[in-house]
Amino acid sequence: MDYKMVVLDLDDTLLLNNGKISQENKNTLKLAQEKGVKIVLASGRPTFAIRQIVEELELHKYNGYILSYNGAKIIDCNSCDVLYEFNITKEQIKWLYELALDHDVFIHTYMDNYIITPHDNPYTYIESEITGMKIKTCSNFIDSLPNYIIKAIMLQSPEYLKEVEKKLKPIISDKLYMTITKPYFLEFMNKDVDKSRSIIRLCNKIKINIEDIIAIGDSYNDISMIKLAGLGIAMGNAIEEVKNASDFITDTNENNGVSKAIEKFILNK
Repeated sequence: MDYKMVVLDLDDTLLLNNGKISQENKNTLKLAQEKGVKIVLASGRPTFAIRQIVEELELHKYNGYILSYNGAKIIDCNSCDVLYEFNITKEQIKWLYELALDHDVFIHTYMDNYIITPHDNPYTYIESEITGMKIKTCSNFIDSLPNYIIKAIMLQSPEYLKEVEKKLKPIISDKLYMTITKPYFLEFMNKDVDKSRSIIRLCNKIKINIEDIIAIGDSYNDISMIKLAGLGIAMGNAIEEVKNASDFITDTNENNGVSKAIEKFILNK
C-alpha cells in the first residue's frame, strides 16, 4: 500500500517525554517527505506551540499541514494560510466558566499567544511548560476575552477530572466537543471539531483519499482519527482504548515508535 499522508499526534507520540523530537524520528520523517508523503501534525496544542516543530521537520518545504487545537484550526505550512477555523463564543466560555466553578475545577483559554486564566493553579503551569506560552491571570476573566475563541480547558487531578467529565457529558451533550487530552486537561471546542473531522476536511481540500492515510496517536482525542484512517496506529505507550481502536501497535514515544511505524509501512524497511 502506498500511503500518501501521515497524521501525527505530538505529545507522547512524536515527541519524547522531554518535549523534543528524536533525531531518528526527524530523519525518518524527512525520508518520508522526500518520497512525497504529506506530514500533518494533529495536536491539542495551540498553533503557537507547534511552530518550532514545523520548522524542525521542514514542513513548509514539503507542503505539510497543522491541525492545531484538536483540529479547530487547519493551516497550510507552506503558505501559512488558515484553511479552516472553528470557534466557540464568549457566551459559551461564560457557561463553561460557571460549570468549572460549580464542579470545583480550574479553567483557562488562549488569547494573543497567552494562556488566560482566572485563578493561579499548578495545571495551567504544566500547560505553560508544554507549550512555551506565558500565563496571564485575569480576575475579570470573561470581560477580558474577545467575542470568539478557539478552545477552553478545565483542569484538575486526573481521577477527579474523569468524574467531572462523566457529570458534564449529559450537560454538554452535542453543544460542544469535549475530550480529555492529557489526564489533567478536559478540553472544549466547537461541536464540529475533532481530529477526524478536520482530517476529512483537509483530505477533501487536497484530494487525498482517507484509505491512503496513516494516523498515529496515544490518547482519547486520537481515537477518532485512528478509527478513520486507512491505517490506524497506536503508540506502545497509548491508553488501552487507543490500542483497541488501532490496526497496529508500534513502539513507545521514548523508543522512536513513530520512526519504526513509518519505516515499516512507508519506507518498507
